[in-house]
Amino acid sequence: MYIEHYNFIDALYMTVISITTAGYTEVRPLSPTGRLFTVFLLVSSFTTFAYALALITQYIASGELSHYFKQRKMANQIDTLANHVILCGLGRSGQEAAITLRQHKVPFIVIEQNEERIRSYESKDASLLYVIGSATEDETLLKAGIKRAKALLTALPTDADNVFIVLSARSLNDKLTIISRASHYSSQSKLRKAGANNVVMPDKIGGAHMASIVSRPDIMEFLDYLTGNAENGSIMDVKEINKLAKDYRGLPLQQLIDDQLAEGLIVAIRTASGFLVTPEPDLLLQADMKLFFLHQASARSSSVLADRVN
Repeated sequence: MYIEHYNFIDALYMTVISITTAGYTEVRPLSPTGRLFTVFLLVSSFTTFAYALALITQYIASGELSHYFKQRKMANQIDTLANHVILCGLGRSGQEAAITLRQHKVPFIVIEQNEERIRSYESKDASLLYVIGSATEDETLLKAGIKRAKALLTALPTDADNVFIVLSARSLNDKLTIISRASHYSSQSKLRKAGANNVVMPDKIGGAHMASIVSRPDIMEFLDYLTGNAENGSIMDVKEINKLAKDYRGLPLQQLIDDQLAEGLIVAIRTASGFLVTPEPDLLLQADMKLFFLHQASARSSSVLADRVN
């Protein structure tokens, strides 16, 4: 329009047929200056197109395009998730927690800074939901849906980081159940003051467990079998009275057993005052009670236990 004084339609037409190399008839013969401009337009357009095509090809070939769509899909899944668990850190303790959560079909999201650690674990669990970033930042916790979560597990190796995460998480969700790892005894009180409901010391638990295996091997092996710490998977479960399909408040325990809603042998009932082991059938049920029962192990589970005993 500036060089040849074309109107807008003619200028647009000439530009399109030039850069698309269609080669239709010119509106009118170009001047020498117009021809030089056309040469520049064609060269620059082809170069830009070739560069864009190379970038797109590289993007697809390197898997970044599929990774982008996967991240978008994962972000949508996280946005719709509620009553889930947020697991901070995918180290040794974090991986064990992730395996157990998956085994018990508890929905969870991992927050981890180390992308290589995520990729390594993702090769074993392709359905893993994660947010890459620091769990000490409120923005990262919000991306993981902390306001909709029911619990947070922080398993970072540094106690100071765990304290910071607990403080941040508690400020964002005051109803959240927070369980934190601790490496030093002195950190337990700090974590509880920061807002942790429970504090776990892996070294203490591991040492006590090893000593118990030596002092009471049969009992510990049976407890591992019940709780699912062994390879068999858990055969112990819990049900809340107020979440059963039928209202059993004020009814005897025998009524629930007759209705076959216990799903196994009831071994204990938790009340507001503590635990009742092997409860009597005439015990009247209350809304705040929880039933602990054993259900029949699978054939594979039984064979695993038999092999270990043998």
